Amino acid sequence: MDRHNAAAARLRGFEEDLGMKGRQFNTLISSLYIGYLFTQTPSNLILTRIAKPSVYLSSCMSLWGLLTTLIGISTNYYQALSLRFLVGFLEATFYPGAFYLLSRWYKREELGYRTAFFTAAIGFSNVFGSLFASVILATMEGFLGYAAWRWLFFVEGYLTVLVGICGMFILPDFPPGPANWLTSAELSLARKRMEEDSRGHGPAEPKPSDSFSDLLSMITDWRAWLIGTALACCNASLSFNLFFPTLVATMGYSPTISLLLCAPPWIVSTITAVIVARHSDATHERFGHTVFALSMSITGYILAMSTMNITVRYLSLFLLAQSQVSNVVLLTWISNTFARSSSKRAVAIGFINSIGMSGSILSPYIWVSSWGPTYNSSCRICIALASIAVILCWVFRRHLERLNEAAEAE
Repeated sequence: MDRHNAAAARLRGFEEDLGMKGRQFNTLISSLYIGYLFTQTPSNLILTRIAKPSVYLSSCMSLWGLLTTLIGISTNYYQALSLRFLVGFLEATFYPGAFYLLSRWYKREELGYRTAFFTAAIGFSNVFGSLFASVILATMEGFLGYAAWRWLFFVEGYLTVLVGICGMFILPDFPPGPANWLTSAELSLARKRMEEDSRGHGPAEPKPSDSFSDLLSMITDWRAWLIGTALACCNASLSFNLFFPTLVATMGYSPTISLLLCAPPWIVSTITAVIVARHSDATHERFGHTVFALSMSITGYILAMSTMNITVRYLSLFLLAQSQVSNVVLLTWISNTFARSSSKRAVAIGFINSIGMSGSILSPYIWVSSWGPTYNSSCRICIALASIAVILCWVFRRHLERLNEAAEAE
């Protein structure tokens, strides 16, 4: 919810109260992802060297929750901009870190399905975040002398701090370590499973001494840049989610109704993500499922450009929301491909996700206010980006197929 609360606050005077002009709001949205660039790879390197990822990730969560509450007392644009950058700096530890943590517990053919449940939280955050925001923005205007949008940051920030504290006791650590919720036999089984999964791909345990060489290897690996660019295009083509309340508001409803209407597309999206990811794991296929999801986004954008009819417009938002699973499948594909060792995988997830985040940095500038309410230019740009992502993924798949063919020939 921390990613999208600014878009909801925008409906209740966030821009006006902080004196934002021109594209300053877009820059504010982008600043969160600039923070991501600096943290993801170093954070995953840290994870390969510590035994308690539960404490590390949860502490970062509590800290960014605290910073979120401070946005609520900011008095000008530059204060909010600085705080949002710092939120991104800390928040960047969690997504690649949690993804790496999952990859230490589940085999490659199991990872997509489990990752879908993890990323389903994004769908739930969009659902409950919209409902939550609609209640706060509709009922708390002027309470204790604060604007409703400030209360949105206060409440969501405090909730994040609370969840971070609880996470220290809930999140698991790596399989070799102790786990109160598993017996010693189950822990041994977990470790054995990962050793079997890594057979032929290097040791399952991280090797801290090789972290720098793993990073250097990743930086010089053209495949990382190729699939990272595909991920960047994919993320940018999914940028509608940053402005979802704004896009719903183009249908002409009140801010409260607009926020309520945000929920149904994300409910369906969560179900779609689990089904598609499960099928991707069962068939051991990633490319086709990524293309399927991106095709839904392209269809949604075409529908959105075709008319301002409320029914068709809302249907296009449903299609756009379903395409979120493309990011899940693509990240799982990355983890499967660069799974030679735990440290290599940690670096790959952090580094490639950092490249992919460049798309998120640029994406706020795709949705310029002056292009509304149709946002046809924005839709065209996103269609082009989704198409480029499909082409790059196809090139990546052909490369992997050639490697497999060469291995079989030997």
